[in-house]
Amino acid sequence: MKHSAKGAGRSAPPEGGRGRNRLTAHLPYWIVLAGVVAGLITVRGGNQAVKGGTLVIAGALLAGALARLVLPEERVGMLRSRRRLLDVAALAILGVGLLVAGLIVRVPGS
Repeated sequence: MKHSAKGAGRSAPPEGGRGRNRLTAHLPYWIVLAGVVAGLITVRGGNQAVKGGTLVIAGALLAGALARLVLPEERVGMLRSRRRLLDVAALAILGVGLLVAGLIVRVPGS
């Protein structure tokens, strides 16, 4: 008889825990995505809302950079795509760029 070592000594995780861990692991990503979507919806509001929407998107990206920096690897979910420093740098550069653009660019008619 062949003995398979696959799964030997392991117990199955509780049914409710596995899905919950997956959901909480992706929560930072969904929060950042919701912030970006909220900013894009605000930008569609017209000329007066462009500045506010840009600042909302910048804030969401900077929050994502902070979350990627401080959360452990198993809790960042889809915010993790590269090494930690590269992810933080990419999100922070985009966030700061949009923040500066939102603060200094003049919107016509305002």
